[in-house]
Amino acid sequence: MIDLKHLKFLLVAAAVCSTTAVLAASISNYPTRPIRLLLPFAPGGSADAIGRIIAPKLSEAMGQQWVVDNRGGAAGNIAAEIVARAAPDGHTVFLGLSTVVTANPALYKLTFSMEKDLQAVTMLTISQYILVLNPSVPAANVKELIALAKQKPRSLNYSSGGIGSPLHLAAELFQKRAGIEMVHVPYKSGGASAAAVLSGETQFGVSSIASSLQLVKAGRLRAIATTGLQRSQVAPDLPTLVESGFPGLEVSSWYGLLVPSGTSASIVQRIRNEAIKAVQASDVLRALAAQGLQVETSTPQEFAARIRSDTKTWAEVIKSAGIKAE
Repeated sequence: MIDLKHLKFLLVAAAVCSTTAVLAASISNYPTRPIRLLLPFAPGGSADAIGRIIAPKLSEAMGQQWVVDNRGGAAGNIAAEIVARAAPDGHTVFLGLSTVVTANPALYKLTFSMEKDLQAVTMLTISQYILVLNPSVPAANVKELIALAKQKPRSLNYSSGGIGSPLHLAAELFQKRAGIEMVHVPYKSGGASAAAVLSGETQFGVSSIASSLQLVKAGRLRAIATTGLQRSQVAPDLPTLVESGFPGLEVSSWYGLLVPSGTSASIVQRIRNEAIKAVQASDVLRALAAQGLQVETSTPQEFAARIRSDTKTWAEVIKSAGIKAE
C-alpha cells in the first residue's frame, strides 16, 4: 500500500516527466508556427535590408515563415523588450544592432536587462566606419588631424547621426583615444551628418563606408582611415586606425540574432545553423555587400563575449563624455 508521502512523490515525478516529455517533443518539432523576427527600426536602413534578405532563406530552410516585424522607437529598446519578455521557445527572434544591445543599457533606464533577458545566437554581419574630412581641412591623415585638433582645441566641429547614435559613439571613442576635443554637432541621420561634412558645416565626421565612399572617390570628401581591425575590402587603399597609431582600436557596427533567455541550446543551435547558411548563400552575400555589410558569424559563446566587451567599452565612453540620451 502506498502511503501519502510516496503518493505525493510519485505525482510530482509524473508531472516532471510529463513536462519534460512535452518540452522535448516541442523542441524536436521546432518550429511549430511562424517565427517573428523583431527589427529595432522602421522600414529602410541596414536592419530592414538584412531582415528582408535573410527571412525568405530561413523560411524555406525551416519550414515555417519568418515574419519581419519592424518595431522602431525608443532607440531600438521597444523591439528588444518584446523579445526579452517573449516565451523562450524560439518563435520570437531579435535582429540586434551593436549599439542597441551594448550602448543602450548605459544611455537609458531600461525596464529589462539586455544582458540577462536576451541570449546570444550568432553574429551575422559587421561593417566598419570611415573617418572623413571636408577637403578644406589642412590634414591629410589621422596624425595631422590630431595635431591640428591639439593645436586649436574645440576649433573643429564633427557631425553625427544624433546623440548616442553609432556615429556619435564612434567619434567619441576616437577622441578619447586620441586625446583631442572637438565640438559635436548632432543631426537627424547618418546621411545628414555626411552632408554636413560635405558642405563644410562641420569639418570632420565618422560615416558609413556605403554612404561616403563615392563622395571620397569624387574628391568631395577626404577619407583618412577606416575603423576595422583589417582594411576594408571596398576601400583597401585606406589605412585602419590600428595602422594609424591606435593598436587594438576597432569601431564597428554589427548585427546579430538574439532570443529570450532560457531558450534551449538545441533551438539556439538550429537557428544559428540555418542563419549561417542563409548569410553565406552567394546571392545573399552580394545583396549584403551592396549595403556595405560583410558577413561575420560566431558561436553563441563568442557572440556573448563580444556583447560583454562592447557593453563595457561603450559604458566607459558614455560616462567619460557625459553623453545623455535625447
